[in-house]
Amino acid sequence: MCGVLGIVGHEPVNQMLYDGLQMLQHRGQDAAGIVTMQGNMFHMHKAKGMVRDVFRTRNMRDLLGNSGIAHVRYPTAGNADSSAEAQPFYVNSPFGMVLAHNGNLTNTDELYENVCYTDLRHVNTRSDSEVLLNVLAREIELQVGKGTRLSVNQVFDAVTGLHKRVRGAYGVVVLIAGYGLLAFRDPNGIRPLCLGKKSEDGRTSYIVASESVAFPSLGYEFERDIAPGEAVFVSEDGQLYHRECADNARLYPCLFEYVYFARPDSLMDGVPVYQARLNMGVSLAEKVRRELPLDEIDVIMPIPDTSRPSAMELAQHLGKPYREGLFKNRYIGRTFIMPGQATRKKSVRQKLNPMTYEFAGKSVLLVDDSIVRGTTSREIVEMVREAGATKVYFASAAPEVRFPNVYGIDMPTREELIANGRSAAEIAAEIGADGVVFQDLDDLKTVVRALNPAIEDFDTSCFDGVYITGDVDETYLQRLSGGVKSSSAVAAYVKPSLIEHSVSIRDDDDGEE
Repeated sequence: MCGVLGIVGHEPVNQMLYDGLQMLQHRGQDAAGIVTMQGNMFHMHKAKGMVRDVFRTRNMRDLLGNSGIAHVRYPTAGNADSSAEAQPFYVNSPFGMVLAHNGNLTNTDELYENVCYTDLRHVNTRSDSEVLLNVLAREIELQVGKGTRLSVNQVFDAVTGLHKRVRGAYGVVVLIAGYGLLAFRDPNGIRPLCLGKKSEDGRTSYIVASESVAFPSLGYEFERDIAPGEAVFVSEDGQLYHRECADNARLYPCLFEYVYFARPDSLMDGVPVYQARLNMGVSLAEKVRRELPLDEIDVIMPIPDTSRPSAMELAQHLGKPYREGLFKNRYIGRTFIMPGQATRKKSVRQKLNPMTYEFAGKSVLLVDDSIVRGTTSREIVEMVREAGATKVYFASAAPEVRFPNVYGIDMPTREELIANGRSAAEIAAEIGADGVVFQDLDDLKTVVRALNPAIEDFDTSCFDGVYITGDVDETYLQRLSGGVKSSSAVAAYVKPSLIEHSVSIRDDDDGEE
């Protein structure tokens, strides 16, 4: 998961891009990058680290121009240690273009081979985002032919060609040198993307971002979500164009965004995320009432921060006291998206601190947004028992995560998922809890769709194994389990010979920006 941002304004945008990335920091803490455009010239700075660490005053001074794009990268294993895979990515043919991408492609091996050996383009990293950029560049090249200018309709035709070649999840922002900002979303609307604007002195500026939470602090108003398969183009002089570029587009957003990833103050595909999480607590309360001994539960506590709305509503619905017993060190990153089990396990104790007097002698129901690998849950249950809890029950606002997510979330293999092949009772035993309750998938869908009935369905692949792009089968999942883990799809999916070729290119890369 990543965060993308793009702005076309009438004043320097470097500070706004920086501030916007701060608002999207929750979507990725591994690397950050900004590219601005001044005439036909790009100015770029990107590196590993949090936004506040990547950019210094000297970097900001060099980011000149009234339009730009930005990216925060979601950390995974593999080449996440290399700053070469920080985004945006750049190509110079047929036009100078930079691209930032949130999501994951599922046919990267096919695309990689076509790009490198049919289109004769060069890919220098393992990132599927760089592959995506080269696919777009090739489609634009086919539209322009021997001409020297690029029309808006040609841009949209190129996106149509891209949709026909690419499968997976993607929310994308692109700067085309001398032309403007392009943004587009995958035909299933799996990954979010929204549009905002502001008008000053008779001039209108536009912004595109993964989440609407980036808009208010920058002075922009939320306009609308970009539709599945739609492309939006904003010219350098601030003219907005849009077109549906995919056949049979449908709105199937990722359900896990509402459970975990999105900030609660975001409005995503017409759904206020905070309200969705409150309502999750109500439906979860009914299942807790059916499956756990309520008389034995003294207090309900959230595992901060994402689960707090659900836990508060659950406690109120059950008539139980609500307490905050675990306090979070906000300088530790999200644990389930950290590379390596050892790192995750160590960081849990650094990240959460239990207050002994809130737990001593009490039977506690802990509420979390989800249980993925179980590492964090196991450590928390152990901490709570050490703090004096007599019994520890666990409730998850999400259903059991039983399948890999191939659309941009680091749930890569079934073997790593604690719910794989286990019942709720067996999961409770694995994490050391006295009982575990999971939200029902149908209830979760109902809760979110009730806030926007226009949503046709959801991507729920990590819960039910149904992959809506239609190209993920058992063979594909087995290849994932046996493949090389990476910060993108390329290392997992491309042929070994292509992986070796890609690695050899970067043997001399020292990882410095």
